[in-house]
Amino acid sequence: MKYDTSRSRKSTSKRQTHKKKYDETTDKKIENNQEVSSQEEIIFGKHAVMETLKKNKGINKLFYQKGLADSKISSIIELVKNHGGIFQEVPKSKLDELTQGANHQGLVLTVPPFDYQTIEDCLALAESKGQPPFLLILDGIEDPHNLGSILRTADAFGVHGIIIPKRRAVGLTGIVAKTSTGAIEHVPVVRVANIAQTIELLQNQGIWVFATDMAGEDVRQWNSQGPLAIVIGNEGQGVSPLVKQKADGIVTIPMVGHVQSLNASVAAGVLVYEVARHRMN
Repeated sequence: MKYDTSRSRKSTSKRQTHKKKYDETTDKKIENNQEVSSQEEIIFGKHAVMETLKKNKGINKLFYQKGLADSKISSIIELVKNHGGIFQEVPKSKLDELTQGANHQGLVLTVPPFDYQTIEDCLALAESKGQPPFLLILDGIEDPHNLGSILRTADAFGVHGIIIPKRRAVGLTGIVAKTSTGAIEHVPVVRVANIAQTIELLQNQGIWVFATDMAGEDVRQWNSQGPLAIVIGNEGQGVSPLVKQKADGIVTIPMVGHVQSLNASVAAGVLVYEVARHRMN
C-alpha cells in the first residue's frame, strides 16, 4: 500500500506547546573562585562557538587556551568583546576539565541554558518559508553525537524542527552543539513529555506521521511532498511498538549488504535526503 502525504487531514484540536529548558549541568571549577554555574551551559569548538556568537545569543564568558592563537580565535575574541562578554586565557587542563576531555579546540563559551522551542514554532517556520511542515521525531535517541549529527543534516536539508522526548533520551548539551557544528542554532528542537500523544497532536494538525522499520514501504517510492513527520528509533531498540501503532504508515530503507541496520544518524540522513529530493522534484 502506498501512502500519499499530499492529502489533507482535517484538524480537530488546538496545537499544544512544549517549552522546556535543559538544566542538568553541575558546577565546574575553572580557577580560583571562578565557576561555570549550574544555570549555564557550555559551547565548545570553533564552529559551534562562532555560530552561537553570530546568532547574538546571550553569552557570559569565553575561555580560550593559553598559548593557542590563530585568526579564527582572534575573530571569536573580537565578537565576544562586541557582545560585551568576558573572556579569559586559561590552561588547556582547565578546558579539558570543563568539557570532560572532549575536543574543545581551545575554546569554551558559557551561555544561558539551552531553550527548547514549541511545535507551533516549527509550524510557523514552515509557514514563513511557504513550505509544508517537515519534522523529525526522535524516539529515544541516547547518543549526543547522533543528535548533533541529525541536527546538522536537518539544517542542510530544510527540516523545520526536531521533536525529542523529555525522558530516557539525550537533550541539548555542549557535545550536541559541537557535533552539530552550529546547526543547533538554526533548527528548532522541541522537548515533549509523551511521543505517542505528540503524534496524535501532529495528526490533528494535518501532518502525516511515518515510522521507520525493516518491513515497510520503500522510501524511494514514497510520496513525501505533503505535511510530514518521520520517526527515527532508538539506537538499539528502534521505534517503540506504541509509536508504530500511532503512525500513519511505515517506511524502510532498502539495503543489499550483510548488515541490515543503520546507525540512527545515518538512517536519518538517508530519509531526510529522500524527502528533500522528492520535494525538489
